Amino acid sequence: MIPLVLVHGFMGGSDQWRLQAPLANDGQVVEIDLPGFGDNADLPPINSIGGFADWVLQYLASLGIDRFHLLGHSMGGMIVQEMMRRQPQSIERLILYGTGPVGVLPGRFETIETSMRRAQEDGPSATARRISATWFMKGEDAETYPDCAAIAERSSLAAIMAGLEAMRDWSGEDALAAISAPTLVIWGDGDRTYAWPQAEVLWKTIPDCRLAVVPGCAHAVHLEEPELFNRIVTKFLREM
Repeated sequence: MIPLVLVHGFMGGSDQWRLQAPLANDGQVVEIDLPGFGDNADLPPINSIGGFADWVLQYLASLGIDRFHLLGHSMGGMIVQEMMRRQPQSIERLILYGTGPVGVLPGRFETIETSMRRAQEDGPSATARRISATWFMKGEDAETYPDCAAIAERSSLAAIMAGLEAMRDWSGEDALAAISAPTLVIWGDGDRTYAWPQAEVLWKTIPDCRLAVVPGCAHAVHLEEPELFNRIVTKFLREM
């Protein structure tokens, strides 16, 4: 079976995928912790999307994994686009979830510059709690918000600033038409981080691309509607 690699987003970590455990029924699932975040919060942060992509590819090579399905969420969606640019022959199927083709996010709940300034003023813990609340339709009242915020709070200020810098300086628009793997875009219609036009560009530009819009969800579909999210992913990966 071809393994599925999950790449989390900004201030995320492998623990955020606990409700995706059923995906392992179809084969190995590899949950990445990016440097500076999650279980790798002690590693030096990386400040470029390309640098993150190189790190993930090297990590997978160290595990002996050279062929895989790839799912990236949010900033992780940018990272997996760069992985596709670097090593397309390794990627069987690609899932771009709650993400877009550019790092400067038009329509984001606040600009990246504002997030950088507020992170320095408020500190990493307050920033983690504040930003992770925007990922849910119900904000801090969402059932899975506390666990998600706890993962985000593991991020240091240096990691937060590096991640924001990485997104700010990245664009993958010129590589979309060259994506050769069958691709699925997943987007929650209440996403306040990545507005519809960004998901639409992915869907309309990538040659072999399908779209799943999940109503009543924000940026954390996999936590707000985990059973539906898992069914969508499983169905796509089974279309072999």
